[in-house]
Amino acid sequence: MTALIETVDTADGPFTIVADSEGRVLSSGWTADAEAMMARIHPALRPETVREGATDAAGAVLAYYAGDLHAIDRVTVVQQGTALQRAGWDALRRIEPGQPLTYTAFAAAMGQPAAVRAAASICARNAPALFVPCHRVLRADGSLGGFAWGLHIKRALLVHESA
Repeated sequence: MTALIETVDTADGPFTIVADSEGRVLSSGWTADAEAMMARIHPALRPETVREGATDAAGAVLAYYAGDLHAIDRVTVVQQGTALQRAGWDALRRIEPGQPLTYTAFAAAMGQPAAVRAAASICARNAPALFVPCHRVLRADGSLGGFAWGLHIKRALLVHESA
């Protein structure tokens, strides 16, 4: 499979998208480092070749930053994981902008209220960041917790969504 890679400028820095031949996002994040983006893709989904090109998802990123917070919801993603991970990624996509959940509430939203540690792991293994909005999950005390792309980006996204 050949995938497309595209980097767009955002208010939070360069944002790179890797999309498969069907336009589904495999990986995305706030970097211009193509190797870092490829490393986040599950080996079973990793494309054989990648070429630079325009992705449909880039328009959604720009629309999101321009104020259409639901533009990212219309982008198709693909990830490979366990049944619990897939349930978690689906639950993340249902979190409304401006209404972040705690890891405990997120675990409950994915149907596993006792799986708080697993909830954090699911966020950490989320390859198509922004489109699967793991940045909307916080610690029980309301602090940011972790984020693969840096807490300054997570904070900026939450501020953007609460405006």
